[in-house]
Amino acid sequence: MSQHPETRAIRIQTEKTNQKEHATPLFLTSSFTYDSAEQMAAAFADDNLDINIYSRFSNPTVDEFIAKMADLEGAEDGVATGTGMAAIFGTFMTFLGKGDHIVSASAVFGSTHTILTKYLPKWGIESTYFDMTQPESLASAIRPNTKMLYLETPSNPGLDIIDLELAASICKKHNILFVVDNCFATPAAQQPIKFGADLVLHSATKFLDGQGRVLGGVVVGKKDLIKQLYLFIRNTGPSLSPFNAWVLSKSLETLFVRMDRHADNALKLAKALEKEKAVSSVRYPFLENHPQYAIAKKQMQNGGGIVTFDIKGGVDAGRTFLNSLKMISVTNNLGDSRTIASHPASTTHSKLTADEQKAVGITPGLIRISVGLEHADDILADIQQALQKCKS
Repeated sequence: MSQHPETRAIRIQTEKTNQKEHATPLFLTSSFTYDSAEQMAAAFADDNLDINIYSRFSNPTVDEFIAKMADLEGAEDGVATGTGMAAIFGTFMTFLGKGDHIVSASAVFGSTHTILTKYLPKWGIESTYFDMTQPESLASAIRPNTKMLYLETPSNPGLDIIDLELAASICKKHNILFVVDNCFATPAAQQPIKFGADLVLHSATKFLDGQGRVLGGVVVGKKDLIKQLYLFIRNTGPSLSPFNAWVLSKSLETLFVRMDRHADNALKLAKALEKEKAVSSVRYPFLENHPQYAIAKKQMQNGGGIVTFDIKGGVDAGRTFLNSLKMISVTNNLGDSRTIASHPASTTHSKLTADEQKAVGITPGLIRISVGLEHADDILADIQQALQKCKS
């Protein structure tokens, strides 16, 4: 019987033990035992043998989380990592080598930018940025040695949208790997593999957990690609802990309900902010004035839970706003049940130069709101009273 993804996120579970538990147990063990010396030898001799050896290699709790994520994203397989950045770095290191070239959207998370510009060059890997607001620049950035296209959509923090079908067609034409960070949208709002992505990755720390409790990352995609990535993760060690995997797997049971509320609250907030005199601009994928609104509506089921806006008065006004918030949390995380405000220019993207920040739409007064699950009126009330302080 065919089931909806909301149901599969709840009902995909590790096979019950002889205790007949209803909720999946936590397999908090570092290693596993064997029935014989021969079985142990076979386990180490055959990477394809379906047997647990060591929790850095595989663990039933981690496997359940991976199975759910692969299913929700429409992927063949997946691998989990200790953090989202481990998922990104592991993907780069697995599929890129000396002399290779990667094309990336210019609007990426600050730590991703650091990897691309500071660390990959140490291994002889070159990178080129393209502007997501000018997708025609993508094709011209590809070289004969280009091996990968990497992007976030919606982007962090500018919420730019790239046409996934267009990007996939370019990658197919040039025979390069297409990797999408789907962290902001989650599979509840967008499934890039349906539009041609080869690999999809997440910082599970964000909306997948949804309550700011644990760190984690995951990559899903084609089985042959995941096998290569799995061997890198297995041997280099950035594995996801069983406890964090257990938390994340349970969190997926409420993902669709949560993302519906995040998106509803975010759209209400974005529309209200458009009327605020202290705000010069508002960005949200499902606002009709968003430059890529039509693309967002084509490939997303909702606009996600992030809203950005620019406060008149620049850095000083931005700081006044953050310091005036009473309920909303001021932190550099996102995807929490609690609404969070941050200032990208001085935090997550502070390593970018002023010109680099400007190029990806980060202005001195830009505020990123990760819209939580509180009542929309309470979120708006706190933001409005803080904006009043910016006027005085």
